[in-house]
Amino acid sequence: MTKHKALEDIKLSDYEYTLPEEKIAKFPLENRADSKLIQYQAGNISHHRFFEISDFIPSGSMMVFNNTKVIPARLIFQRESGAKIEIFLLKPMHPSTVISEVMVNTTSVIWETFIGNLKKWRENEILQGQITIQGKTEIINARMVDRMEKQVEFTWTGNNIPFVAIVEAAGEVPIPPYLNRKATIEDRTRYQTVYSKKEGAVAAPTAGLHFTDAVLQNLEEKGVKKEFLTLHVSAGTFQPIKEEQVSAHPMHSEQMVFDLETIQNLANQKEKIIAVGTTSMRSLESLYWYGVMLMQDGKNLFDIQKLYPYSAFETLPDRRESFGAILEFMKKKGLNEITGSTEIMIMPGYDFKVCDALVTNFHQPSSTLILLVAAFTKGNWRKIYNEALENEYRFLSYGDSSLIWNE
Repeated sequence: MTKHKALEDIKLSDYEYTLPEEKIAKFPLENRADSKLIQYQAGNISHHRFFEISDFIPSGSMMVFNNTKVIPARLIFQRESGAKIEIFLLKPMHPSTVISEVMVNTTSVIWETFIGNLKKWRENEILQGQITIQGKTEIINARMVDRMEKQVEFTWTGNNIPFVAIVEAAGEVPIPPYLNRKATIEDRTRYQTVYSKKEGAVAAPTAGLHFTDAVLQNLEEKGVKKEFLTLHVSAGTFQPIKEEQVSAHPMHSEQMVFDLETIQNLANQKEKIIAVGTTSMRSLESLYWYGVMLMQDGKNLFDIQKLYPYSAFETLPDRRESFGAILEFMKKKGLNEITGSTEIMIMPGYDFKVCDALVTNFHQPSSTLILLVAAFTKGNWRKIYNEALENEYRFLSYGDSSLIWNE
């Protein structure tokens, strides 16, 4: 039986649990680090506060953070008739598909989008909105260029204004739909990590929302190393699994960026590697598989398909060898950073190659993130979740946290 065949036995119904509405954190705590922290290690559970996390991370360990920055991706335009059209940015299409390049473009951009009230947007109609940037009124135009694919071109009147400034002025924070409320001014800062840097995400890497400058300082004083990568979280993170056979789920693709120094430090790391969030974990594991592709397939394209890790490999390198192959390729090509994409689906049966521990929030039932946690805990996720539910933990994006060891 191949590994692909074994995946057919993973059923969605095995990853359901009852999440009462009152357990969902609708708003953030006043202080980020006051959230609860459940630690799961060697089958044992203990309860703490997040500001204590440095007590549990061994000196010499490396924590890897996702420094993506959430953009106000929800743009509202009003037609002359009064009807409102909502345009939700999903992924850039032109002049580049690389998010970092599109965000600094100063002329025009085309994005694939989700459009609310699409039927009210007439063919060839250009929507207009007024925004204020540095005290000046600018006009932003939206034109449908592909109705089937919902691709929209944005142009604006100001010269030398990057698209990121347009979005910051015009957009609303795309808080998760399950919060069932409108975004507030507070969400602009609280639905963002304190170390966010690279604009392009439409959802926050929520495991990082608990960190404060003080917590990061405590970790540094403990001798814990910090590394940063970028994975621009897409709206697909909220996409529910609808197939009972979970491997049939059309996994979303997300863009990642790694710099040369980070990969070097990962390759040289001998102690524990802790992924801060499922997005960091997906990125790190995807980076390993890129090294495998370079070594075994000779493919240079950094694009990890959903089930690639479950292929029948005769032998596999360790993480140091895999990262070494990437470093060799980058140095050969004169690259200081690499951009890739991943739709890797981590589920029970996955063999983790990079990560020794995971910091993560509590996720929705029957989600791809529950599958990831189930894989990392070797099927013991219910024990952790039942403990959290019984002890009044807050769930989902603005909820409490966990530190899980893969032992």
